[in-house]
Amino acid sequence: MKRQWTADDLAEHWTLSPDDQALLAHRAPATRLGFALLLKHFQYAGRFPQHKRDVPTAAIVHVARQLDLPPERYAQYDWDGRTIEFHRAQVRHALGFRTATTRDAADLAHWLEQEVLPHEHRPERLQAAICARCRTCHIEPPSAGRVDRLIRSAVRTYEDRLHRAVLGRIGPEGLARIDTLLTPAPPDEESAPSPETAARDPGRLTLLDLKADPGRVSVESVRTQIDRLRRLRQADLPPDLFAGMATTMVQAYRQRAAAEPPSALRAHPDAVRATLVAALCIERQRELTDGLLDLLIAMIHKIGATAERRVEREFLTDFKRVTGKPNILYHVAEAAVAHPDGLVRDVVYPAAGGEQTLHDLVREYKASGPAYQSQVQTHARSSYRSHYRRVLPGLLDVLEFHSNNAAHQPLIRAITLLRRYSARKCRCYAPADDVPLDGVVPPGQLDTVARQDARGRARIERIPYELCVLQTLRDKLRCKEVWVVGADRYRNPDEDLPADFDAQRSAYYAALHQPLDADTFVTALQDELATALAALDRAMPRNTGVQILTRGGGWIKASPLDPLPEPPTLTRLKGEIGQRWPMTGLLDMLKEADLRIGFTRTFTSVASREHLDSDTLQRRLLLCLYGLGTNTGLKRIAAGEHGESYADLRYVQRRYLTRDNLRAAIAEVVNALFAVRNHAIWGEGTTTCASDAKKFSAWDQNLRTEWSIRHRGPGIMVYWHVEKKSACIYSQLKSVSSSEVAAMIEGVLRHCTDMSVEKNFVDSHGQSEVAFAFTRLLGFQLMPRLKGLRAQKLYRPFPGPKEAYPHLQPVLTRPVNWVLIRQQYDEMVKFATALRLGTAEPETILRRFTRASVQHPTYAALAELGKAVKTIFLCGYLRDETVRREVHEGLQVVENWNSANRFIYYGKGGEIATNRLDDQEISVLCMTLVQNALVLINTLMIQRVLAEPTWRARMMPEDLRGLTPLIYAHVNPYGIFRLDMTARLTLEEQEATG
Repeated sequence: MKRQWTADDLAEHWTLSPDDQALLAHRAPATRLGFALLLKHFQYAGRFPQHKRDVPTAAIVHVARQLDLPPERYAQYDWDGRTIEFHRAQVRHALGFRTATTRDAADLAHWLEQEVLPHEHRPERLQAAICARCRTCHIEPPSAGRVDRLIRSAVRTYEDRLHRAVLGRIGPEGLARIDTLLTPAPPDEESAPSPETAARDPGRLTLLDLKADPGRVSVESVRTQIDRLRRLRQADLPPDLFAGMATTMVQAYRQRAAAEPPSALRAHPDAVRATLVAALCIERQRELTDGLLDLLIAMIHKIGATAERRVEREFLTDFKRVTGKPNILYHVAEAAVAHPDGLVRDVVYPAAGGEQTLHDLVREYKASGPAYQSQVQTHARSSYRSHYRRVLPGLLDVLEFHSNNAAHQPLIRAITLLRRYSARKCRCYAPADDVPLDGVVPPGQLDTVARQDARGRARIERIPYELCVLQTLRDKLRCKEVWVVGADRYRNPDEDLPADFDAQRSAYYAALHQPLDADTFVTALQDELATALAALDRAMPRNTGVQILTRGGGWIKASPLDPLPEPPTLTRLKGEIGQRWPMTGLLDMLKEADLRIGFTRTFTSVASREHLDSDTLQRRLLLCLYGLGTNTGLKRIAAGEHGESYADLRYVQRRYLTRDNLRAAIAEVVNALFAVRNHAIWGEGTTTCASDAKKFSAWDQNLRTEWSIRHRGPGIMVYWHVEKKSACIYSQLKSVSSSEVAAMIEGVLRHCTDMSVEKNFVDSHGQSEVAFAFTRLLGFQLMPRLKGLRAQKLYRPFPGPKEAYPHLQPVLTRPVNWVLIRQQYDEMVKFATALRLGTAEPETILRRFTRASVQHPTYAALAELGKAVKTIFLCGYLRDETVRREVHEGLQVVENWNSANRFIYYGKGGEIATNRLDDQEISVLCMTLVQNALVLINTLMIQRVLAEPTWRARMMPEDLRGLTPLIYAHVNPYGIFRLDMTARLTLEEQEATG
């Protein structure tokens, strides 16, 4: 049951109908409110509340107001005894439900095995599925304990059947091949192989080698990745071994196999061992293929970037920019015309300003013209020929490229040609070979790949042609015009879209709250655009903060916002918190948050069973979360005064700290924060959040760490979604070159908190025309702070004269192409549905819609839709100062969150000191959890102080506006790490003293 309820939600789900009122007639006031809440809770959730506290406070107040009773009556309702049992029976009878029987439980278990478990394995989802099934069958769900036992029984039966089926499909030979991965090769003491020899022999690779990340971009990394992929393919597992199973289930098996050492895996029964290792092998094949393609893309980029740097260094000493070239040309031409028979030294040199000026002009042209590009290509070919080319045969052997676009079939034929010639040593292709050039070799490089032989025949040189093929392949892989068999992120783009879209079209449109008819969608958008432009045009004569100028072909000038009054009381409030809770330990705040919420209960082991008692596990989890979330590390935490060793903490980290568990814990903390907030202090529940990225320094021997041009250093990007009062609802780890637009969309769609995001504030990097289009289709509003506001244009809703908006003339441009939007409306909704369902990552889908895909009709339609939506936003942004201030204040919240990261993540200088990609993400998620726990405890501290009338009277509107729980002057993250599970922080109102 969610704890945050809006007025509309309360009116929809907790309003008493006439039939409900009839059931309440002639009941005593002492029981009327309790019966009404039982009734409405059952109608909403399909079950009775387990405890009195399970009914939301907002619902109690709402129902009590309808009954003209004080909400305190609910506290007097007897929760134990015959009265409530009688009331439950009456509710069941009135709604047509009955209690569950033993036969019902058996039927539910069978239904779970057949219908749900093949697609879902998470306990909370299974519980929800049982409740929904009981509601459909008009059965009151069994008790929570009985449901848990039912789920465990169904899961055990299903997994036993699955394990036997997997073992039956792979057979004894397949099991033997799997077991070789778990058995290290016997060392030969007389001739022990070197590490290089072992890396080149795929048969020597064991499970521990196969689980490693790709590493940095290098020839050795590519060759090692190829060997790992070949070794996994030697297991010869059916690619459809887990067909029909949910991806989350296969990944759960994969995580369990990755967390267990080979000795533990060998101890499992044959069927269990076969399932676990097969899941790991199949998933790792997809991951290795993706990693290999990432290495290929990065390697091709490195070839070109290195060549450009070398040429720039060579040209730098000769380069001198000559100013006034048009005047020099004029004077030279004038002198030449006036003295056509004169000597160059006597006529041209003086007119040009001297001989050195002409030398400088020649050097500048060489450094910036075709000569520069020619030198870059020469160095790139040399680097490829002498170093990188040796990985090409292995790449072509293990990767199978395809394209669904007929325009890119020449590239596929070129790759086939490279594969056929990979073992040959000739310099050129045979004259009889079909060597595709169009769509493969850029027009400016045709002369570099072709040469004439002694007979005068045109021949295509292999090395420059191979480099052109790889460079073109890199571009097409990035936008998924070319895909690879067996990959995940680089798979067939048709698999990104929902396969049942045509059959479920109406349901998918309804889920997006979009009309089925394109004309209805376009007409509504046209009216909205016309209304927004008209409102802005009317407001411009009185708009003192915005001017539209005629210079530069149209110029929008927005004045800076006036600063708001300083909050007079916040400094004293922070000082009071520092006096009442001086130097509160950050570890104590994390512990207090868990004791109140119990978020450590969300951490389930990847193993099938565990024997740790709950208190020990809770203590070790808190220490691990703190050590990783502050970046101090588990070794330093293990040296504290708590009795836990480093080995114990490492065990808990491997078995319990997964991305899904951490995200579930973060959602628990954020939802609890929403529930405990005092609306009189913090305002009503918000539906707005701001998102932004921050760069963290990180070790660079991995594929995620990149050089950041903006921040001048290697690192990774962490993208945050922070709501209005400093609760981070989602965080994600990205490379610095990845799309912030994709990260913005992913955070809004994938966060698991109770918050419903209706507005999202971003800076210029988090917006684009395609982003405006997708956010419109997905049902939330994108509100960016545009860096280049002066250059923005407004698009018109209809063709015709522009005089309809006289005050906007300088920045008005062409009408929106509504015909294209109508034609591609269905395709746009299909891609938006893929984003909503998560059938593909936003980054993967948005790569298909970049400026390089301008000819793609769906991209063109999205761009037109984005122009219309962006114009509507700009009209409101320019017309209303409160909108501009709202965007600015929202981004200040996420910037404040970024500044607090340095305080929380202080260990190792704030550098992510690992090259393992999973460990990087775990560390950032732990930091998010710790920082959210800090916000939760600070919220309780602030509410504790402001509960006193003296302090509440001091708070002015300016103070409430600037109040934030993200403060840490009273917090101590350092020192000896003590964890006393019996000590508590005093935060409750009744503990206040005068």
